[in-house]
Amino acid sequence: MNKTIRRASVFALLLVFALLIRATWVQFYEGKALADDKDNRRNVIATYAAPLGNIIVAGEAITGSARTKGSDLAYKRTYQDGPLYAAVTGYASQAYAPTQLEGIYQELLNGTDSRLKTVMDTVTNKRADPGNVITTIDPDVQKAAYDALGDNKGAAVAIDPASGKILAVVSTPSYDPSSLTDANTAGAAWKKLNADSDKPLTNRALRQPLPPGSTFKLVVAAAALEDGLYSSVDEKTDSPDPYPLPGTTRKLTNENPSAPCENASIRVALRYSCNNVFGSMAVQLGQDKVRAMAEKFGFNDDEQDVPVRAYSSVYPSGMDEAQTALTGIGQFDVTATPLQMAMVSAAIANGGKLVSPHMVSQITNSGGDVLQDYDDEAGTKEIVSSSTAEQLQSAMQTVVEKGTGTNAQIPGATVGGKTGTAQHGENNSKTPYAWFTSYGKADGKEVAVAVVVEQSDAARSEVSGNGLAAPVAKAVMKAALG
Repeated sequence: MNKTIRRASVFALLLVFALLIRATWVQFYEGKALADDKDNRRNVIATYAAPLGNIIVAGEAITGSARTKGSDLAYKRTYQDGPLYAAVTGYASQAYAPTQLEGIYQELLNGTDSRLKTVMDTVTNKRADPGNVITTIDPDVQKAAYDALGDNKGAAVAIDPASGKILAVVSTPSYDPSSLTDANTAGAAWKKLNADSDKPLTNRALRQPLPPGSTFKLVVAAAALEDGLYSSVDEKTDSPDPYPLPGTTRKLTNENPSAPCENASIRVALRYSCNNVFGSMAVQLGQDKVRAMAEKFGFNDDEQDVPVRAYSSVYPSGMDEAQTALTGIGQFDVTATPLQMAMVSAAIANGGKLVSPHMVSQITNSGGDVLQDYDDEAGTKEIVSSSTAEQLQSAMQTVVEKGTGTNAQIPGATVGGKTGTAQHGENNSKTPYAWFTSYGKADGKEVAVAVVVEQSDAARSEVSGNGLAAPVAKAVMKAALG
């Protein structure tokens, strides 16, 4: 064999080795990535080759699976009372990525979660039977919130303060997840839902931070009591009425000019929702102390998972004193979700301790064996002292008994709350947001509820936290306290 032939043979052999190495690399290293690629049709076929596991509310499945015809996707997702639970379940679609609980627990529900595999499944490489998601949602509380919100654009969240269990998550207007499950019809439904100016796909309860208005005064009051700026909710404050915004010619006035807001105590200021008191208080405390208290309650948390990730509620930084004063009444750049404001009331109602809010109790395999128990894992954090919590509870009860929140009164129950009407648009040119955050206790039961109504049929002059949001909260509390 001459030199040229030997060189050609070595080169050809090297090419064969390179091909073998590349094939091995693709098969063993890149194979999983290719198999898991979202555009790999085989994955969708495998996901819908059998019925999915279910999402459970009070022992009953609110999801299901139905056989399809004329498709390589054998099954599609179905929903019971889809619009009622859409803010909880999200959707599992043959055409689009799953959302909410459907997305978070996708592998559990389609059987690919490694915790589901039996020894035989591992030996045969068979997909395991799917698991189930057990929620903390109370169907009566959920329905009460949904019905009470009605045709309004808004949201409501209800939490058990003692356990952190989320009893209701409602966002309106809602949508039917069933419209998005079938690949043949999902496209048209998706286009229609996204063209809707009311944005029904937006989860307003968890992912629509808005100015919380006067409901934020609870956070400022908590900061003032914890800091020792004021020792009691009945101590008079240093609050001129109207309050001159520092460094400006503007004055912070009150909605009710005849209310006794000058130097009012925290109790009186919450009862009449005195802007001058809490604007002045925020400046006296300083933005850093107000922010620190807000963050203890959960503001500025980018990883608030329930387990759906909620959007961060925000208390801003880098403000001047006039802007700090405006944050004291829940304006300027302060934003909050209904979940966040429900957490504020839950911590106050629970003696100053916040139990991690969660809307999944357990996940199980197909036989009901618990794979993870979130109720046992819920952490508790002290937000304010028990003394501060008791004083704020008392002041919130005054708001409902004879203040701005009388529409939330429930015979036979102890109810505390705080109204809010937040400006919307430049120079408040758009319809204000109506807020109410509250707690209710009766016969050993308790619940914390926050409601926001973004838009309703009410005339602008009739928009208020007491007029629009408090009745919704009342209905939710009544259902929870049953």
